[in-house]
Amino acid sequence: MEIVDEHGNTIQESKRVIAGILGILLSPLGIHKFVLGYTKEGLIMLLVSVLTCGIGAGVMGIIGLIEGIIYLTKSDEEFIHMYQVNHKGWF
Repeated sequence: MEIVDEHGNTIQESKRVIAGILGILLSPLGIHKFVLGYTKEGLIMLLVSVLTCGIGAGVMGIIGLIEGIIYLTKSDEEFIHMYQVNHKGWF
């Protein structure tokens, strides 16, 4: 699916399903953030999980699980508008 934003830029195909599944399965590592191009947010999740010796992984896991479910419940148009056009980093 190719979508053009208000500035005439072509938006890549929705990565909704891939990011949603990765958010549910590998949530403490923040892999779903890297897939969407959110490097800063992905690094935050990864570093919190690793540098706290796994203690922070529980919190990051819950955040990733919630985000994965949110990604999968949105339509492609809503997902692209919210996460690829507007670059909403969290929830």
